[in-house]
Amino acid sequence: MEKYLVIINWRTFVALAITALTTHFTLEKNFQYNFDLTMISIAIIFPLVFTIRGAFKRREKAIEHLSKFKSGLITVDICLQSQTKIGEEDKKALKQIIENISRYLLEYLGPEPTPIETVRAEAKKISDYIKERSVSMKFNASLKIQGFMRDVLQSIENTAAIKEHRTPTSIRAYCLIFIYLYPIIYIPSIYFRLLEGGSKSDSWILYSLGLISSFILISLFNVQEQLENPFDQKGVDDVKLEMFDMNK
Repeated sequence: MEKYLVIINWRTFVALAITALTTHFTLEKNFQYNFDLTMISIAIIFPLVFTIRGAFKRREKAIEHLSKFKSGLITVDICLQSQTKIGEEDKKALKQIIENISRYLLEYLGPEPTPIETVRAEAKKISDYIKERSVSMKFNASLKIQGFMRDVLQSIENTAAIKEHRTPTSIRAYCLIFIYLYPIIYIPSIYFRLLEGGSKSDSWILYSLGLISSFILISLFNVQEQLENPFDQKGVDDVKLEMFDMNK
């Protein structure tokens, strides 16, 4: 049931209230006009679909970067643990640092974020260690580990960029404003068409059409808002961060 109710919030009730009041006014004053409703799809549907697609792509990219991040950390851990010239104490310390990198990044992405600088500082410890011990390690092994750490660092920065940079705020604001204005444009026009079709006494048709249309549009906007931040763990489609935790 949660996945059906999650699209309903305070915006839903605002949009439905505007629709109901507009419908009442239209019927009371017999207000009507002929208007091409194709303009509605250009003004609302197109930018709304654009923002939903943008948010969905960001979510998919986030999953891709997190998968690369975890696989890179696992590979670095295996490579370091397999080095015979690294002492057991150092191996334990390095493993703890790798687990910290994973935990801090997921905390940064989650609802109670750790500063991204903390994640970068932990990742730098691994890179610095490899540079310091490169002489005592095999050249190929050191080079490969540095290569995997580069992938880890890139994934951290790419994921941080997705968290901090959203789809254009101006387009989302534009969509919301026009969704609220939509009943004022749509209701009198659809009333005109109903009168032409001989449904003058059936006011419930006008109410139903208006409320359903507004509900669909505001629900799509709410879906986009939930996809906007795929890490906050508030929506049913958020990225499952626990899947990328090295500590589990």
